[in-house]
Amino acid sequence: MVEMRVRGLAVDAGSRQPVVILMDGTETRFLPIWIGVFEADAILLALEEIKVPRPATHDLMKSLVEKLGARLDRVVIHALDEKSSTYYANLVLVRPGQAELEIDARPSDSVALALRLSAPIFVSEEVLAKSSVQDKAKINQELEDFRKFLAEVKPEDFASYDRKNEHKDDGEGS
Repeated sequence: MVEMRVRGLAVDAGSRQPVVILMDGTETRFLPIWIGVFEADAILLALEEIKVPRPATHDLMKSLVEKLGARLDRVVIHALDEKSSTYYANLVLVRPGQAELEIDARPSDSVALALRLSAPIFVSEEVLAKSSVQDKAKINQELEDFRKFLAEVKPEDFASYDRKNEHKDDGEGS
């Protein structure tokens, strides 16, 4: 599982359909998920921290989770049906003294709720392998920087590093 965060929303130029974009921690893998207009609005409200006069559906879901004494531990986007381009997600709720509760949910609703409850979003490696987009420019730049480092590094640089980072004996023994 890879923890992802919401990078933002976009509109597909061809279909004019909203897309939520999830990004990994290294900002090199992106997962675009096409969603509905209402779900995009719910995600946008959470991203922009816009308060509405009456609770919207995802605000109601947030209140239910909190009032029932549960916590949204994580969202897991775990499967992709490639034929229909349908993603599958679970909400993982925890309640004191009880087993985790997994609830099937659409990824768009899961993301909207995760944003409201500050819960992490995870995507399975299998889903990422099937449909993530890589930022090749960033990856290539990191590789080039590493190659430059390797070309310039000398063995004595490592000895110097080791001496700088030696730990003093703290009396605890080893």
